[in-house]
Amino acid sequence: MIKIKKRLKSKLFIYLKPEEIILSQAEQTFVREHISDNVQELALKLHNSNNLSIRKLSNQILARQKARSKHPSWYENFSLFFPSPLSVEQSSSELTAVYKASLVSGDMLLDLTGGMGVDTWAFAKRANAVLYAERFPELAAITAHNLQELGCRNVTIHATDGIALLRAQTHPADWIYLDPARRDEHGGKVVRLTDCEPDVTALWPLLLAKGQAIMIKTSPLLDLDTTIRQLPGLTEIYIIAVQNEVKEVLLIARQPATADPVPIQIHAVNLFPDRSVTFSFSREDERQVDIQFADPETYIYEPNAAILKAGAFRSLAARLNLKKLAPHSHLYTSTEPVDFPFGRTFRMKAVCKPDRKAIQPYLPADKKANLTVRNFPQPAEELKKKLGLRDGGDIYILATSLKNGDKKLLITEKSNPLHHETTKS
Repeated sequence: MIKIKKRLKSKLFIYLKPEEIILSQAEQTFVREHISDNVQELALKLHNSNNLSIRKLSNQILARQKARSKHPSWYENFSLFFPSPLSVEQSSSELTAVYKASLVSGDMLLDLTGGMGVDTWAFAKRANAVLYAERFPELAAITAHNLQELGCRNVTIHATDGIALLRAQTHPADWIYLDPARRDEHGGKVVRLTDCEPDVTALWPLLLAKGQAIMIKTSPLLDLDTTIRQLPGLTEIYIIAVQNEVKEVLLIARQPATADPVPIQIHAVNLFPDRSVTFSFSREDERQVDIQFADPETYIYEPNAAILKAGAFRSLAARLNLKKLAPHSHLYTSTEPVDFPFGRTFRMKAVCKPDRKAIQPYLPADKKANLTVRNFPQPAEELKKKLGLRDGGDIYILATSLKNGDKKLLITEKSNPLHHETTKS
């Protein structure tokens, strides 16, 4: 059973009454029947009717609409009570939560920034016991109800500040997890760790003293070099993308078995509903590996967003025996096809100057083409207008710089990769 504990002089204040967190059968039916409705129009049309609070249920409908693709199993469970739509937006997706949970194990995990509880739910499937902390009591109470409905029996809810809970622990946890808030006092988004709440750079010694392993979820825009300097002892960094869009950066520190420094391993992960593709490398390898450069050959390879964020530019070329087009053009080429599950593969048709007249012979009558800019002086929208292109079609134009510095358009068509796999170093 889910337990809610009052700890460290904190009190559990529930601004929603406990019975209001439980949706009655009539309320569940209403939400199910109106799940696709426009909530503003629904609220105006029905106001309060049939003894139902339309305001409360409209909030539930709106939150579920935001959760439909992000939290599919939660969306389909009408016994759950959703917190505010903003909490849904800020929470991890099910896909990323389950992946994060695959990295942990052990007896005790502390989730110090519990929020909506999606990560907690995933961690509960991997750790024997999870302590969830949330400083907003109403959100803690909602999470307690939802985790109970989802069958989690090994989670203890603490309606208190997570750092206060951490300080009170007398034995090191197997894992400590934090997802610091990335908004300032005005509601604006922040990226730097020192601007987040809590500031993990200031808490770093405490975290290392209290946990055998620490995992921190951060912004996809986080600067990796600065972060490594701020958090000595990091052992792994995971760049997590969902279908080629980077969603979060995970920082992990595992207590080393020896006093020798541990090389930081970088994992570029691209998640799909049915699989994941991972490219792993070390920063030392990236700096030292030798690669070749070449003008475009028969095939062109464009890495996914996770690899680009991770900075695996040289390691990728060396691992797959590819040639790079230019030092800062993160496109690769080969004469023979190479299995490339780490992004998109194209077959060359032509190389031409970046002007409208030069590309005309390679365009269909409707002028449709897909344009990508890589190490090119003009932004995509400006170049598309200059070239007179319309979005779509089967032609892919890669605007880039070659090894001699020339700015060129690579006219290509998409080529299917041989198969998908997960590759680690």
